Amino acid sequence: MLVYPLALALQCLGAGLLIDRCSGRFLPAALLPTVGAAALIALSQLSTYFASIAPATPYLLAAFALAGLLLARERLRALARRARAEWRALAIAPLAYLLAIAPVLLAGRASFSSFMALSDSAVHMVGADFLIRHGQDYSHLDLRNSYGEFISAYYGTSYPSGADTLLGGSTLLLRLPLIWTFQPFTALMLALATGPASLLARRFGLRRGAAALAALLATLAALVYGYELVGSIKEIVSISMILALGALVLEHRSWLARAPLRALPFALVLAAGVSALGAGFGAWGLAAAAVLLVVLAAQLRARRVEPRHALATVAFGALVLLVAAWPTWRHISASLNVAQNIASTGNAGNLQAPLKWTQAFGVWLHASYKQAPVGTALVVTDALIALAFVACLIGALSLFRARALALLGWIAATLIVWLVLDHVATTWVEAKALVLSSPVVVLLACGGLGALLAAARSPLLRALPAVLALALLGGVLASDAAQYHTSNLAPTARYEELASIETRFSGRGPTLFTDFDEYSMYVLRDLDVGGPDFVYPPPAAASLVVGPSKYGHRVRLALATPSELRAYPLIVTRRDPSAMPPPAEYALAWQGRYYDVWSRRPDASLEKATPADVSFTARALPCSAVERAAQRAAREHAVALATLQPTIVDVPLRRATHPRGWGRAKAGWAMQHAGTLAARFELPRGGDWQLWLQGQFMPAITIAVDERPSTRVEGELSGNSLVPDTLAPLRLPLGRGAHRLTVTRSSFSLAPGNGGSAVLDAAFLTPAGTPARVLQALPLGASRHVLCSRRYRRIELVSR
Repeated sequence: MLVYPLALALQCLGAGLLIDRCSGRFLPAALLPTVGAAALIALSQLSTYFASIAPATPYLLAAFALAGLLLARERLRALARRARAEWRALAIAPLAYLLAIAPVLLAGRASFSSFMALSDSAVHMVGADFLIRHGQDYSHLDLRNSYGEFISAYYGTSYPSGADTLLGGSTLLLRLPLIWTFQPFTALMLALATGPASLLARRFGLRRGAAALAALLATLAALVYGYELVGSIKEIVSISMILALGALVLEHRSWLARAPLRALPFALVLAAGVSALGAGFGAWGLAAAAVLLVVLAAQLRARRVEPRHALATVAFGALVLLVAAWPTWRHISASLNVAQNIASTGNAGNLQAPLKWTQAFGVWLHASYKQAPVGTALVVTDALIALAFVACLIGALSLFRARALALLGWIAATLIVWLVLDHVATTWVEAKALVLSSPVVVLLACGGLGALLAAARSPLLRALPAVLALALLGGVLASDAAQYHTSNLAPTARYEELASIETRFSGRGPTLFTDFDEYSMYVLRDLDVGGPDFVYPPPAAASLVVGPSKYGHRVRLALATPSELRAYPLIVTRRDPSAMPPPAEYALAWQGRYYDVWSRRPDASLEKATPADVSFTARALPCSAVERAAQRAAREHAVALATLQPTIVDVPLRRATHPRGWGRAKAGWAMQHAGTLAARFELPRGGDWQLWLQGQFMPAITIAVDERPSTRVEGELSGNSLVPDTLAPLRLPLGRGAHRLTVTRSSFSLAPGNGGSAVLDAAFLTPAGTPARVLQALPLGASRHVLCSRRYRRIELVSR
């Protein structure tokens, strides 16, 4: 969380220094890292375009950055000397990073905060890894499983990959897991936006400290912060590029229509935005380019610029733009098709309703940007939005009076893009346009408050804009704090166990993954994972998930036939005694705290299964079904292998005592605030037992049975699954008879995720040491009493 972003920031700085040197050394220091990031995106796009050199991408990025650091040693010394005087401005980027990464950083473990919010981050992890290992060549993909289908459906159709290639290249250079660098990468890309934002704020007349504070507010506006937390990597990278375009428009006198090489930074930033967001970024690129063309036309009319110099600058910039974003231009029709599909889709994604246009003003006092504030929070939100709106009008007027027409024109053009998209696009694109415009709106509001402060003639009048600025700052930070408090972080230990499975069984796939967890596609990437419950299910196993919408449900192995499983040498299941284990042709190959790995026996010869769809209610096959299976086995001279039903003791949560205000969640409870649930259950015998809980537990939950020492559980989430997650079991020595289970949600704290999901769906116990599966051959000639003396889940016929 600290080493990786430092390494990436150093690479961005080095690349920015190299671009600055090549373009005539005119870039302000605040723009160097952002322009460097744009150059690295362009380089990673080109290196991955040629599959043969794609694996060298991490080293090419490092070499490019190192060259900049070595060739610009004198400027680095000058920057170090200036740093003492401008430490306040320089501290804003690290502060923005720390606030953006706060949920993960303060959790004290590697994780990411898009869990249970937006599974698109799983696609970016898979894509970043694939593009660095294989490049932009999709001809060899195996489309029979989810991994290959996802890569083909996204990246094989010109899905924007600029952010992914930089993420993959910078991560694999340090040989780190992408799943744990995803959040630091997104947070750092957001922090890089403070550089150009501070330059824009300075143009409003704000001093260094005030400009730095305005930059912080703009980059951490409530909607932007929310998108960063849910891992919207494309939008976050694009925000940095949009603000960098604005800063370069502001600096047009230093490069426009001068030496053609000076157009290099602007062209690279524009190319990086197109690579990261796709053809849709062209709207913001055209907005900035249109302002520059107006400025250039004015200079030509005033004869301040030679026409040939202007033409050379435009031609060189266009050439750099063409080369730097070549993978996008090479497949421009497909990229435009992707942009059109996104712009016209009726699918609102993870949005229950369209976002409000007022969210662009940076304040939204609610735990989620997808829902409206209520009560007092709504009143305060509306008041602060009204304040920001008036401040924006004052800011625009101050720019006009100061004749800062280039900056005013860029802001106006950017807001016109937002308004047009808001009018013609669908919910999903409206939200994207809103978040990309929000930093510009907040900067304009900060400029208006700065103009009020500058115009004040007395200490009393100066106090008013200062108080208003503090109110806006407090509103933005309070909005971010509410989202921080409810963030749901990915379960670190569970993914580390999956990674160990990847290492242990690498290359032995294809693998059927029975949980709904699309992040498994990255963690188990070398096992060629298939999930019938994913967006792209394997055709051979599509019938293993039932329900009106298969997406999000767990695979039901009770429905599996040998022909459907034949494609999978491995099956990875969650440890859960209440779920059906794989058929007898699979043997348990490995068991962890969270998962079981099953490997198909080389000599397996199973023909027919008689399954029972069993839950923890201990329902088993009826005796008549057992008799029919035994009779058929006798007729066909086969062996009838029966999977025994384990002993499962249900904890009746419906009859539990619970705090007022907790809502129902299937058979359990949504633990909506602090409090304790108590439930009684009966054990048939004494001994060591394992307690299993199903649900989602982001905040700290305390579990106790009777008067025994309690156990604390937190950060155990299953993601977007529609089926309750089963936690690793707790081992307890318990006597025969009645017992009391208590589950307590902790009170309010400042810990990340303390306000996150807490749902107890079910609780049950099994005897300690219960195997993952017990097989028994039915005594075919036995009486009905003997045949039905045990409880069975499944019976399978095996040829002798």
